[in-house]
Amino acid sequence: MQLFYHPNATTLLQEIFFSKEESKHIIKVLRKNVGDTLDITNGKGSFFTAEITQANSNTCFAKITAEFPQKPLPYHLHLAVAPTKLNDRFEWFLEKATEIGISEITPIFCERSERKYIKPERFEKIIQSAMKQSLKGFLPILHPAISFKEFVLQQKNTPSKKYIAHCEDTDRKSLKNEIKAKDSIVILIGPEGDFSEKEIAFAHTNSFIAVTLGESRLRTETAAVVACHSVAFVNE
Repeated sequence: MQLFYHPNATTLLQEIFFSKEESKHIIKVLRKNVGDTLDITNGKGSFFTAEITQANSNTCFAKITAEFPQKPLPYHLHLAVAPTKLNDRFEWFLEKATEIGISEITPIFCERSERKYIKPERFEKIIQSAMKQSLKGFLPILHPAISFKEFVLQQKNTPSKKYIAHCEDTDRKSLKNEIKAKDSIVILIGPEGDFSEKEIAFAHTNSFIAVTLGESRLRTETAAVVACHSVAFVNE
């Protein structure tokens, strides 16, 4: 199944058109023509079947002929992750988390962060591609990057269960024993040098529970994927 992403697809008989890049892929690469069908998701919970009405490699038009609502994730997971020094590692996390199942992602800048700049447009493309590849009907929300402190304060009064995963040798609970099915969860994942003691203390005073992801010391992107999979596994 070749799945296309069209955020504006909403109703039956609606006529939609694709960007030049997508149109070229549909017409030149896949060799689709008038009358052929396409499988589409709007990233908001629906799959659609659409019939091509104009086979133009610059602007391909199609009319929606069927809609198939998709079930949302049985949980809500928001990961706040410090961007890695090597950009491709963070991109790997975005791809895998989307494939596994995640609701929201926020890049956070911490005291020990080595990267202070990201390219959200590229990150969005990676998330969209992973959603299509894994046949998901919901596109994870990528929030603008903010500071660690700003994020913690944003989450202070939310009803979600809040956790901070770090490597300091202090009292930490096991994440896999803490999470429950159908929970709304927020998890903080720090940079390569881990969160500072000051950041850990600040999170603790703002209702974040310290957790461990296991015995191994994990890279930032690996820890984020492990946390994501742990939540998904509990909800299977």
